[in-house]
Amino acid sequence: MSLTFTLPPLDVEEYTLENGLRVVLNRDPAVPVVAVAVYYDVGSRNEREGRTGFAHLFEHMMFQGSENVPKAGHFQYIMKAGGTMNGTTSSERTNYYETMPANQLPLALWLEADRMRSLAVTQENLDNQREAVKEEKRLRYDNQPYGQIFDIISSMIYKNFSNSHSTIGSMEDLDDATVEDVQEFFRMYYAPNNAVLTLSGSFDPDVAKELIETHFGDIPRQAAPPVIDVSEPPEVADDYREWHDPHAPLPAFLLGWKIPARRTPEFNALYLVGKLLYDGDSSRLYQKLVKGEESVVQLFGFTDERRGPSSIYIGAIPKPDRDLSKIRATIMTEIENIAAHGPTAEEMQKLHNQLINDTVRMRQSSMARAQNIAEYALYDGDATLINSELEELMAIRPDQIRKAASDFLDTPNRSLLDVVPAAAGEE
Repeated sequence: MSLTFTLPPLDVEEYTLENGLRVVLNRDPAVPVVAVAVYYDVGSRNEREGRTGFAHLFEHMMFQGSENVPKAGHFQYIMKAGGTMNGTTSSERTNYYETMPANQLPLALWLEADRMRSLAVTQENLDNQREAVKEEKRLRYDNQPYGQIFDIISSMIYKNFSNSHSTIGSMEDLDDATVEDVQEFFRMYYAPNNAVLTLSGSFDPDVAKELIETHFGDIPRQAAPPVIDVSEPPEVADDYREWHDPHAPLPAFLLGWKIPARRTPEFNALYLVGKLLYDGDSSRLYQKLVKGEESVVQLFGFTDERRGPSSIYIGAIPKPDRDLSKIRATIMTEIENIAAHGPTAEEMQKLHNQLINDTVRMRQSSMARAQNIAEYALYDGDATLINSELEELMAIRPDQIRKAASDFLDTPNRSLLDVVPAAAGEE
């Protein structure tokens, strides 16, 4: 039996400054903190061949100082005010965010506006952050066991370069970049009309609006960035690849499927298929492979949500001397079962419980609210969709889940990456 559950709508107010900056206010005075999130509509999808890694490079560059903030000053101001902060890059966007004591909202807005207006894009900053990105790539990707597998499988799933290349980018491309290239990238993508500013938490809306207008209102808008094509043919680019990982202690594999774009009915149904398969200790694959067969050291899976064609990944690191093909067969058997019969009534109940729990937890955090609201504003042009997302997912029927699994997962149209420990491949 399905649950009926409603949540009171979040207080969401949207408006746009004359320079095109989209602003979303979500007032919640329950806790005396405020979250500020700035989302720029630029990710790896916007990069062209020969100029990859710029979106991620700018995540670093944005902390290198601006007209009124010294290098590394952003960190110091936030920390000394009792706040926390970070920034991330994905295929879809680059974001920057702070959680501050409520009385420090003016500081957070001033800091974000100053770097949107006047980031210090200098040769010195380019050189040192280019080296910082290279070091990050060495530490997180090149010298980590299995560190490159998700970049590799993306290149196997997607045919369109906008979708297939890695977010961290090519170090050769970064080496070739001139300071003029980087300045042009900043001018084009870090403009107010290419951004969303979201506030969530304890603040006076009238005061917040006045501060936003004061700090952001006179930042010049720029010409709209070029429209990009992220369309894909249905078939994956490469169905099999073997990769020798010099750091992997054990063999592993990763399966990947190309699926429809976010917020389509098919994507929503496949998101729920993913939860059934690998989300949590009660998921089908955890129960089969970890608890039942005890055949894997690690099981992992996630849904890569994109505005264009998206993807689902499922992978495993087996215990020594376990048969990888048997583990893969178990995964495909569970997919075939869902494709043939759909979820059980008990599983639908569990899915609904998980969705409600996820939504309630998200709403308890001012930063989680700010980030979710910003994504809807940036991707869909409607921040109020946050108030209907739970209902949208809860409305997905078992037959929709069954059909989506059948159409997109129970098919030979998938990519398989076999990871071989380098020592095993050496003569």
